[in-house]
Amino acid sequence: MKRLTLSICFLPFAFLLQAQTGKVYDNLTLKSNILNMDRKFAIYLPPDYETSQRSYPVLYLLHGAGDDHTGWVQFGEVLNITDQAIKEGKATPMIIVMPDGNTGRRGYENDVTGKWRYEDFFFREFLPYVEKTYRIKGEKRYRAISGLSMGGGGTFTYALHHPELFSAACPLSAATGPLVLEDAKARFKRDSISVADAAIEDYYKRQSVIALVNNVSDANKKAVRWYIDCGDDDRLSEGNCLVHIAMKKKEIPHEFKIRDGAHNWTYWRTSLPEVLQFVSMGFHQY
Repeated sequence: MKRLTLSICFLPFAFLLQAQTGKVYDNLTLKSNILNMDRKFAIYLPPDYETSQRSYPVLYLLHGAGDDHTGWVQFGEVLNITDQAIKEGKATPMIIVMPDGNTGRRGYENDVTGKWRYEDFFFREFLPYVEKTYRIKGEKRYRAISGLSMGGGGTFTYALHHPELFSAACPLSAATGPLVLEDAKARFKRDSISVADAAIEDYYKRQSVIALVNNVSDANKKAVRWYIDCGDDDRLSEGNCLVHIAMKKKEIPHEFKIRDGAHNWTYWRTSLPEVLQFVSMGFHQY
């Protein structure tokens, strides 16, 4: 009888250990009518997702060029890092969604011709689908976005295009788009893309982070909490520094960090815990 009692006592403890680990699913799909194809994505669910009935805040986490939706899973160690941050109390339990931006065409933008509309897919199909399918709090205060390199550029543009949707944005080693209009014209000429000057100008205004920052209205200066991080040996540090200066001139509050490091996963794995802590401050109502 004593032996039976001892076994029963250990069952809750064993269950608790099992419940302390989140789960990642990295081969999920949804059909996109806008892109006319199936799109893959990965998702991290926090340790208590399957044992609770609560809804969770969400972080959209974008990968860089050359990777896909599994980049943050495989190289970024999102499962272990997020589990540890939650365990240590540095991050609140949250759902992390990682879309694929590297199928069909690479990137998170609508192209200059309007034929490839990834951004429209993200906001009109992907985000609503994810937030309906999983127990996600569907309010701005519980929604954040982050990403690295190309995904850092997507983080900038998505939060600047839709400040009403995101409480926090954390671009990491971000591609900041064309710094001036002439850069955009040179890019399309180099890639042999024939497009009218007016269309290039519209594209520049939509995809240049500096242009977007310069056009932020007074009402939206504090709409998003910003955390910008880039390595001192990163080839994209110039653009990030210029965005920082533009934000200071525009009086947009933001955290800006230049740390020792380069454009690689070694750097981004050290960035992710800071991102989780930063967005959690907003989710917790700091």
